[in-house]
Amino acid sequence: MNQNALAPTFFMDYHEPSVQEFTRYHTQGLSDPKAQAIQLFKVVRDTFDYNPYNINLQKDAMRASEILKRESAYCNEKILVLAAALRSLGIPARLYFGNVRNHIATEKLQRLIKTDIMAFHGSVEIWLGDRWLKATPAFNTSLCHKLGVQPLEFDGENDAILQQFSTDGRRFMEYIKVHGSFDDMPYDLFVAELKKHYGHLISEGVLNYRLA
Repeated sequence: MNQNALAPTFFMDYHEPSVQEFTRYHTQGLSDPKAQAIQLFKVVRDTFDYNPYNINLQKDAMRASEILKRESAYCNEKILVLAAALRSLGIPARLYFGNVRNHIATEKLQRLIKTDIMAFHGSVEIWLGDRWLKATPAFNTSLCHKLGVQPLEFDGENDAILQQFSTDGRRFMEYIKVHGSFDDMPYDLFVAELKKHYGHLISEGVLNYRLA
């Protein structure tokens, strides 16, 4: 584990008062890193409704302090908040990305993006018990119930990375490409991957994709 996993960054700006306040409020009374990590995972998962329809790619909009001003967020916004909060407590955290095939995407989403691939889907890797554990806070509990899958639970001892099957046994998600682990948001790679898979959305202005 290197010290870069603890440092504030442009995107994980935990030195900002709003991030400090968010973290302090949701972990009050907790001193154990494991308990803090579990609590923050739940809070980030359910505080922001998952919303892949309003993605702003301006760099300033992707800072943790800015994301905290919203009521909804997509996976990579959520992981930036979670990682920033963890780092502010001295818990090492880094970002992990992969392309995921979504087998039960909503008809609305699949019609819009014209693929079942969720490109550059993000998770957080958390250093607990002398090892990295993966945790994905993307899908809030109410959405999971609507889609017929169990919400991911992070116990501080095992990976909580994605739901492979729905409650009725249908395949839900699977990783088809791994981009790896990063100490900060790999912005250029992220944008390039979105252009590759969803270029029509950017060129047509269908979604709120606004480049810096």
